[in-house]
Parts: sequence; C-alpha cells; structure tokens
Amino acid sequence: MLLANHSNFEFECGTDEAGRGCLAGPVTAAAVILPKNFKNTVLNDSKQLSEKKRELLKPIIESNALSFGVAHIFQKEIDSINILNASILAMHQSIEKLSVNPEFIIVDGNKFKPYKNIPFETIIKGDGKYLSIAAASILAKTHRDFYMNKIHDEYPMYNWKQNKGYPTKEHREAIKKYGITKYHRKSFRLLPEQLKLDL
Repeated sequence: MLLANHSNFEFECGTDEAGRGCLAGPVTAAAVILPKNFKNTVLNDSKQLSEKKRELLKPIIESNALSFGVAHIFQKEIDSINILNASILAMHQSIEKLSVNPEFIIVDGNKFKPYKNIPFETIIKGDGKYLSIAAASILAKTHRDFYMNKIHDEYPMYNWKQNKGYPTKEHREAIKKYGITKYHRKSFRLLPEQLKLDL
C-alpha cells in the first residue's frame, strides 16, 4: 500500500518525470497535490502498470487532485543544459503550474534543486512509496506518451508510437538508416559506436 503523506503539511506535492533515458522527444514532469483522504488501490509507480491502467488512472488523478501541473522540456534545451538539469527544470515548471501553493515537496529520485524556499525531500523509488509521486509519475508518462504518439505521425519510421523514443534496437536501426530528426537529442549517444561528445 502506498502512503498518503510524507510530511504533516496539508498541501504536500509529489513530483516525478518521464522520458529521461529517451533518445528523442521531451523530458516531461508532473506535480500533483492529492487530498489527504485520497485512496486508490490500483495506483502505483507508472512503470509497474500497463498502458491501459495508466490511461484509466489519468482522469481519476486529474479529477481528484487538489491541483496538478505538467511540463515538457524539449530536446534543444535538454542538449543545452543536460538531461539532469532539464529533468529538474521540468519538475520546477510543473510545480509552477499548480493552482494550490505546495507547503512541502516530495521528489522521486535523489536529485533536486530548491524551489522557492519550499521545503522538500528526495525519495529514492518514491513512485512506489507515495501516492502523490505515483500519481505524478502517471501524469508525466501519459502526457509524454500522448506527445510521442503525435510526433510519430510525422516520422513513422522510428515507431515512436511503440518505443516512445527509448533506445530500442528498432529505434537505433531506424537512426542508422534514416539519420536523426529535429526531435532527437543530439547530446545523447544515439548509436552505440558513436563517439560521445562532451557537451
């Protein structure tokens, strides 16, 4: 069972990102403040759930949350500030979009930068421990998947509908065959034999 709150604050926000290890597309983060009495037995870390379950949970989270925000940081910015900074920036921007000011922030993972002097705690595997982080992981993943499905129509040969920009064998073969698109992250090692540029 996932826990409702980590702190004693009423407005605790959970935040998480999706798409960090992808070769193409944005890194997407979500921030969610759930009511203290929110319960859902299906809700878990998005990676543990099927696409169908994530899609079912998305409207439940969005209609029950006291507030939620979602933000994309696109490949150009990822290349210029690096993926870790881009992930944190996406989380900051998603928190910025909340209509309720959080009093405490819980973050999935072990890296974060202070946001507006609001106390925070990083929690490793937090998306499998706390409802609000799990909810944020689902919104980040479903909103990012929606975007990847949209750009798939522009470049169907990379099959982003299926791989969502992750480095699958098929995605790498397509990069080898067709080269890269405007959606690819140029600072990433797109092909294994490529020399890594120190950007």
